[in-house]
Amino acid sequence: MSIRTIVLLLLASTNSAPANAPNILWISSEDNGPHLGVYGDSYADTPYLDALGARGMIYRNAWSTAPVCAPARTTIISGMYPPSTGSQHMRSSTRLPPSMKMFPQYLREAGYYASNNSKEDYNLEKPGKVWDESSPQAHWRKRAPGQPFFSVVNLTVTHESQIRKRPHATVHDPTKVRVPAYHPDTPEVRQDWAQYHDKITEMDALAGKVLEQLREDGLEEDTIVFYWADHGTGLPRSKRWTYNSGLHVPLILYIPEKFRHLRPTDFAPGGETNRLVGFVDFAPTVLSLAGIRPPAHFQGHAFAGNYEAPPQPYLYGFRGRMDERYDMVRTVRDQRYIYIRNFMPHRIYGQFVEYMFRTPTTAVWHRLYREGKLSPPRTHFWETKPAEELYDLAEDPDETKNLAGSPEHRAVLERLRTARREWSLSIRDLGFLPENAIYSRSGSDAPHTMGADPKSYPVERIMDMAELATSMRDGIEDKLRAGFDDSDAAVRYWAALGALIRGREGVRSLAGPLREALSDQAPAVRIAAGEALGRHGSDADATRALAVLVELADAEKHGLHVAMSALNALDYLDDRAAPALERILALPQELPGMDRRFHIYLPNLIAKIRSDFE
Repeated sequence: MSIRTIVLLLLASTNSAPANAPNILWISSEDNGPHLGVYGDSYADTPYLDALGARGMIYRNAWSTAPVCAPARTTIISGMYPPSTGSQHMRSSTRLPPSMKMFPQYLREAGYYASNNSKEDYNLEKPGKVWDESSPQAHWRKRAPGQPFFSVVNLTVTHESQIRKRPHATVHDPTKVRVPAYHPDTPEVRQDWAQYHDKITEMDALAGKVLEQLREDGLEEDTIVFYWADHGTGLPRSKRWTYNSGLHVPLILYIPEKFRHLRPTDFAPGGETNRLVGFVDFAPTVLSLAGIRPPAHFQGHAFAGNYEAPPQPYLYGFRGRMDERYDMVRTVRDQRYIYIRNFMPHRIYGQFVEYMFRTPTTAVWHRLYREGKLSPPRTHFWETKPAEELYDLAEDPDETKNLAGSPEHRAVLERLRTARREWSLSIRDLGFLPENAIYSRSGSDAPHTMGADPKSYPVERIMDMAELATSMRDGIEDKLRAGFDDSDAAVRYWAALGALIRGREGVRSLAGPLREALSDQAPAVRIAAGEALGRHGSDADATRALAVLVELADAEKHGLHVAMSALNALDYLDDRAAPALERILALPQELPGMDRRFHIYLPNLIAKIRSDFE
């Protein structure tokens, strides 16, 4: 017997694995919605996952919580909504309070062998050893004999980057693909959608190989299996957006007869459920299946196992910064309707994200819009947003008919609007702070700790101003003006943003407080005021604002997050940024010791500004 096996046996014997504990296997894929045969998609070709669904149960209403990988996976690993831990941006790096762990650590403490093969991409620092092994070689076969395992196999063949990879000989016929109502019907779009389905078929075969390994090891009836995708379709207006198309994922759950006592109350082999489940529910569910009571700080609800909770009435989603572009969206849905609250309605949906624009669908869609060859709803993606959106998923699955202004749907709107607000308050949503302020206010504490302190983070007062400033309502200038005098910098930030959102009229009416805000102690306030005056102020105001923004765009002086925010503002100044172009192009684009996941953001922003003047 090897030394390693002896050590694993000792660990297993000294921890408290429940008697007859189930093994748990997760098979995950990337960037795909429920486009599987078992979900009724006749265009799909997914025999292995269809077979798993025939033995298990499919979830019709599973949500990823975030429409992009890093914050979605951060939700899963922490059992918490990333806006409550300051980890909502794509990508970022914050930390949990010392008392909190990532959920595989609780499994390992109970005697489980935990392996991850192999993607992590968390926006939270790992609080100690999370996995027994996390690598392309990680496998349940490395555990000690008889030791229960929790193993994750991540399949990447469906990723956005693979959908657009050329050359590619399509297997699924592009002429037969269904083009959603928001996409233009072009050969490029059809090719991307057909290739997307081709990649799902490849992924299905890989999932089949993993399941075959389980059978080869004689573990099929000892193992609970989840299959899920990390967020919706990897095409524009799905990936990165909090529509149902960006958050809706497949979820298949197989629980063998041996563990029927752990099945959800609505479980039926080969059946389906409309129960609302989200990624925030995954961690408590796995612990519940393993016989471990989920810790109190988890914000989700177990949907199976010994600690199954009642079904919840709503699912919640969020959007923060997407790579180099800032945005803030909060979303809630029930069984039928989805409500979206846009907190940066002055930004178009399709802001230029360099990585997204590599996709042929994005490029042709943008070109056709600029050429004036599109009509609604295909134009909406390239235009600014309303403050609120409401869609009937039963009648309008492509989410193109905004019912927020419909008198017949007023009660639904108000109910979901209230649910969104109550959720943000309950998790003490840190998204109402500018990104750099999350770090500066936290100091040596974890952002979650700072956010829980009403003195450090008066979330309701800040959110009140954010809701007002972004409401698009008339007659709010006096309230915005009062916001510039608030003692909390985040309130002042939203007041300045409110002036910017109101365009030329709003900026000119609030020019006095905006000028004073150019000297505010908080960088985010200076940036919001600088963009407002730079875009809509007088020539003299624009000149001063430009100088402020260029100075703040120096990452060596002000850090990555302030610099990114300032460069975003400079990009939106268009021709008014021209006098500072040489200074902008000379700005630092790399910081010593910068996390390599972030290294492309500053160069992308500066390259975009350069391209606008070529």
